[in-house]
Amino acid sequence: MGTFNLADLFEAVVDAVPDREVLATAERRLTYRQLDERANRLAHHLAAEGVGERSHVGLQLTNGTEYVEGMLACFKLRAVPVNVNFRYIEGELRHLFTDAELSGLVFHRRFAGRVGAVAPEVAGLDTLLVVDDDSGEEATVPVAVDYEEALAARPRTRDGFGPRSSDDLYVVYTGGTTGMPKGVVWRHEDIFFAAMGGGDPFQMGNGVASTEELAERVAAGSGMSAIPIPPFMHASAHWLAFQTLYTGGKLVIPPGGRFDPATVWRLVAEEGANLLVVVGDAMARPLADELAAHPDAYDTSSLIVIGSGGALLSPSTKDRLAELLPGKMIVDGFGSSETGTLGTASTGGGPRFSVNDQTAVLDNDGRPVTPGSGAVGRLARRGHIPLGYHGDEEKTANTFITYEGVRWVLPGDMATVEADGTVTLLGRGSVSINSGGEKIFPEEVEAACKAHPEVADCVVVGVADERWGERVVAVVQPRPRASVALDDIQATCRRAIAGYKVPRDVVVVDEVVRSPAGKADYAWARAHAADAVGAAAGGGA
Repeated sequence: MGTFNLADLFEAVVDAVPDREVLATAERRLTYRQLDERANRLAHHLAAEGVGERSHVGLQLTNGTEYVEGMLACFKLRAVPVNVNFRYIEGELRHLFTDAELSGLVFHRRFAGRVGAVAPEVAGLDTLLVVDDDSGEEATVPVAVDYEEALAARPRTRDGFGPRSSDDLYVVYTGGTTGMPKGVVWRHEDIFFAAMGGGDPFQMGNGVASTEELAERVAAGSGMSAIPIPPFMHASAHWLAFQTLYTGGKLVIPPGGRFDPATVWRLVAEEGANLLVVVGDAMARPLADELAAHPDAYDTSSLIVIGSGGALLSPSTKDRLAELLPGKMIVDGFGSSETGTLGTASTGGGPRFSVNDQTAVLDNDGRPVTPGSGAVGRLARRGHIPLGYHGDEEKTANTFITYEGVRWVLPGDMATVEADGTVTLLGRGSVSINSGGEKIFPEEVEAACKAHPEVADCVVVGVADERWGERVVAVVQPRPRASVALDDIQATCRRAIAGYKVPRDVVVVDEVVRSPAGKADYAWARAHAADAVGAAAGGGA
């Protein structure tokens, strides 16, 4: 095996296909050479400000060329880009900036008010660049330098960079289901193979053996055109971005970092997109609704795959997309910030994944679960896995275990192994519901609820119950001008899941709250359900 550094790999692709288009936005279109030159300019500016090896630079940006440029510039300097959730308010930002030990920050002007309130309090955060936008935000950060002016003043060449290493660091911050954000630390080589495709556009295990082989593959192929809808601050979105870069493809970025179904389908046609990536039903259902409402308005002939990362598509949504887009692949990709991409599940069926030989389900003693036994264990991955959590030895020790000389990461997901070796995902143990001694995983119940034709979105939680310990409650967002009743939801669910898993209450909301990446906010749903149902309901249906 050769040396795998994310900056070296990108520069090899640039040299192989310099004039191929790589980024397409409403504001700017770039070839590989132009993207490389802009990243070089930014890297030179950061270096002049004292950013260097293992310095951490936050990216508080919506989707655009600047996000990709920021990551590449850091990699070129052996610095570490840090994804910042742009929904965070001051307290959360203060924790992240401090925990990540940021020495630099690139942010959109719309976030200037929050940045200005927090950045002066963070020791060592001395380098700030502001990217102009259409927000009209008037707040200013006095020490921030205009992004485009900074780039214009620096050289576009690679002079002065390197040498680099496979051991250079990549960090992704994740909020998880509970708690403050935490940073997962990877080596470049490990994240390249675990989550960025390893040079294989189809992630089928056909990774490259060297940087030279990557360049040869890219030159010989044409690359895929991909539209990532989730924000790049979400790991699965920028993993898609770099997988596309490392296979010589093109990224089409919807304008303003906003999700508008009609705009997405228009871009599929105009840009000849082959791959469309969403996060679960929260994005897939509005896309399906738009396509169903205007079946002759959009040319989808170029589309090959619709993929979901970060949240699973419900079977009913998969079936609807397959009906609206015959012949297209509808695929769930499963993984986490701690594991990279673990497996895929195609059209039809529930959360049942094909996985590689580096993935297993382990029992409480660290032994692999016997296929077909029905035993439930913890999902685990070995091989290309993270080094641990930034600055948190205790959490690292709890999440990464060594069994019989093999180091595994346990992200917290419960699963079982079918007789054919596929893995059925049950859900996160941290949000599971214990009702009458039975463990219930919300994702399974949510998928059953979403099979109801009038349910637009749903999150399932447990609420304290005097008799059962916890009762299953569905927090449901109906489709426009529709209504849902408990009896109807229960009847729908009983066709798919055991009776003890069926919701005992339904709480109707105008909108289910999710993260910008489309992930369920279980803390919000639990609090809302407890208020509506009663924190200690007795009995139940």
